[in-house]
Amino acid sequence: MSSTHEPAARVRVDVVDPSAYAPHYDHGLCRALARAGADVRLVTSDFRYGPVPEADGYELDRVFYRWGANVRRRRLRRAAKLAQHPVDMARYRRLSRAADVLHFQWFAVEPLDVALRPRSRPTVMTAHLVMPLRCSRLQAAARRRLYESVDAIVVHTRQARARLTGELGIDPAKVELIRHGVIEHVTAIDGAVPLPDDLAAVEGPVVLCFGILRHDHAVDVLIEAWKGVTGAELWVVGPPQIPMDDLVRDAPPNVRFVPRFITDPEIAAFFERADLVAMAYREMESSGVLATALAFGRPIVGTPVGTLADLGALGAAELVPLEDRDALRAALVRLIGDDDARARLAAGARGAARGEWSWDTIAAQTMHLYGRLLRESAGR
Repeated sequence: MSSTHEPAARVRVDVVDPSAYAPHYDHGLCRALARAGADVRLVTSDFRYGPVPEADGYELDRVFYRWGANVRRRRLRRAAKLAQHPVDMARYRRLSRAADVLHFQWFAVEPLDVALRPRSRPTVMTAHLVMPLRCSRLQAAARRRLYESVDAIVVHTRQARARLTGELGIDPAKVELIRHGVIEHVTAIDGAVPLPDDLAAVEGPVVLCFGILRHDHAVDVLIEAWKGVTGAELWVVGPPQIPMDDLVRDAPPNVRFVPRFITDPEIAAFFERADLVAMAYREMESSGVLATALAFGRPIVGTPVGTLADLGALGAAELVPLEDRDALRAALVRLIGDDDARARLAAGARGAARGEWSWDTIAAQTMHLYGRLLRESAGR
């Protein structure tokens, strides 16, 4: 006898990141949503800086920017992207009709996307940054209009939620706090690359500063704080987007610089070697570096901004005041010399990675959000 109950339809979700700004986050979210029962398609473009995870349980469609991605000159790449964007967005508007929910991680050309984005399906926008870096008035106005036009906004931190609902006046009912999941695939990657010989030969504690080096990362504050720290090395690892000559010249001899992009197969060696991860940020909302440190269960010292503030409240990070070199130096010296304190922070990081910051938790919360939006859409 057949059942009178039809099985629930699987929700069809498009996760959209046109410029592949966050391929590791995209992969983690798509894989987790697929495990939670969704049919997921990641709509994106090629990532030009290194290998990215293979699709696992979800469909991958590189709809955007098929021409000019490998042009070396940045201005030419940007011009090619801008020229293709309206055509590619029009193509995606047609493709989006196959989805039940559209979940944009980023809008690549926000002043255009206010008009170009698909509008035929419930739409979620993840605010990885409440406002773009180095935001112009045009960008700020476009971002506000996008916030107003979508059905829901995902943020990763309490600070971001407060900014959206307070400073920007967004309806709190539209804003969902869902964490940035840990970057876990790099902990067990095929073909992992060991440390370069000169780094592998280092003995003693290592403090790691990792990521794209920008003004908001406060590398200058960290290096000043490091002056006077002995018996350990500071490794500053990642491609710089700030002038580095003065910092390198003024750094103590126990600071090493690796000023280049670190590919996925190389990441594990750096984090596994680190006794402590230093994140003396001036400002931050969510962070792939922080999500990677959580995946490896590393003890973290940082400042009370963004996700760091939330982790500090849980005992999963040691926090010092912004741009306070003396306080940072004192925390570094104490933690380098205190195995038990580092172990407590590491345990907090692992607990966060298993709890709010786990992809299964994030997928369940995100699926609940999609379900609510679909019910509201059906009721209209």
